[in-house]
Order: sequence, then structure tokens, then C-alpha cells
Amino acid sequence: MKTNKEKGILYICPTPLGNLEDITLRVLNTLKQVDYIACEDTRVTQKLLNHYNISTKLFSYHKFNERQKSNKIIELLNQGSDIALVSDAGTPLISDPGAELLKQTYQDNIKVVPLPGACALITALSATYLDNSLLFIFIGFLPKSNTEKENILNKYKDINIIFYESPNRLVKSLEDIHNFIGNCKVTVTRELTKIYEEFKTGKVQELIDYYKNKPPKGEITVIIHAISNNNDNILNIQTIKDIKSLQKQGFSTKEISKILSTLKPLSKKDIYNITLSLKKD
Repeated sequence: MKTNKEKGILYICPTPLGNLEDITLRVLNTLKQVDYIACEDTRVTQKLLNHYNISTKLFSYHKFNERQKSNKIIELLNQGSDIALVSDAGTPLISDPGAELLKQTYQDNIKVVPLPGACALITALSATYLDNSLLFIFIGFLPKSNTEKENILNKYKDINIIFYESPNRLVKSLEDIHNFIGNCKVTVTRELTKIYEEFKTGKVQELIDYYKNKPPKGEITVIIHAISNNNDNILNIQTIKDIKSLQKQGFSTKEISKILSTLKPLSKKDIYNITLSLKKD
């Protein structure tokens, strides 16, 4: 039994990505036994608790109240309360709120117990065939700045890059990938574990065309396949650099197409379209 002087424990509890059966017995038992559950959206978590007849008290903990609620959670933990941290879906702290709380738990010498469970990036990766190395980097969400996007995509283009994306930004992000590192191979996973689960793998231009005609819905994970051994992408990357160089020198789109088509195994039309797409950025 815990005495009044003992501190509580913070449990990191993964919840289902969509299918409510994707939760461990250990997580369910923990959610039943803790004193409180800190969650992103109480409505979302309440549905899960109702499904499993769990009546533990909930309070919200999201990016807009993270600092304030972290202090409250630390206070409760120091008083001896056990607390479970959950996100709306998947493993907490993987592109979800919680960093501030975790920092304070270690500063206050509070025990943190991570429980294994569902995680979108690992689920997506496990069902994606990668031609090259299994080495990958998870970058959360792409930066908003075009300069930061270009830097991070070029920095890690030789390994597999994984990031989360929202439906309304997917096409723009795919276009950025095409502009910055070429027509590389990409896998888009959508609605993992749910009825309309979807895996689409292809050249990035194919996926741009597909999702322009069929706007996506739901949670999305994107995998950019490593391009270190992909001659097509090396060609595209160099072509983009050459186009940008000629643009700086004042050449028109038509002139650039004519010049580069004589130097590369690409048609005038292909180069023209690449040049136009760069101008849209």
C-alpha cells in the first residue's frame, strides 16, 4: 500500500488508433486503477472508457493548456495520486502534448511508467515495403516554412522519412516533396485500423494526382522512401537545381525547357511542367 508520503506514478498509456480492440489488458487495468486520466479530448476518451465500463475521472490536457495543467498534474502526483496520460489515439508524446509534463516529472523525481501499445508510425512502417535500408527518421509534422521543409527533406533524403499529416495539407505537402527532392517513391497511409484503412504507394506525382481527384479524410501517416539508390530521383533533384540556377539567371520557362531537354533524358514538356510547379511554390 502507498503511504501518504509516497508520490504517485505517471503512466503513459497508448490508446487505439481507431479499432477499439487495439488496446492491451495492461492499459485497461491501469486506466481502471489510477486516480485520474489526463486526456486531449474528454469526449474522445470517454467513448473508450464507456466501451470498457471504466469510470475513472477525466480532465483535459492539450496543447492549449499544457503548461497550466502540467503544474496541476505534478501537484496531484506529489500528493500521491496515480495518473494515466492518454492521447486521442496512439502513444502519447509522439507528436502529442506531454513534453512539459515529462520534464517536470523528472525534475520532481516522480516515477514514469511507459506502457507499450498502438502507434501510427510503427503500424504504417510495418506494412510498407522499403526498397532500401530500414533506417528511418520520424519528424512529427513537416515544418510550415518552405525553407525549413526544403532543409529537412534534403538533409534526410537518403533515409526513409516518416511524418504525420492532416487531410487538408496532404496534397500541398506532396507537392513540396516533389519540388524539393523530386518525383520520389512515397507511401501514404490513411485511417489505420479503421474500416476505410488505405495504403497507397507510388511516385509522388501519381499520389498528387490521386488525392487531387479523391480528397483524403482521416488521420494520415506519410513515408518518403529513401532515394539514395534511386537514379530517377537523383536525376530529378539535379534537374530542379539546374532549373533554379537558370531561373536566377533570368531565363524564361520556355528557354529553360529547351536548354535542359538537350542535356537530360527528359522531354521539354517534362521540364516545362517541373519549372511551372516550382514557380507555384
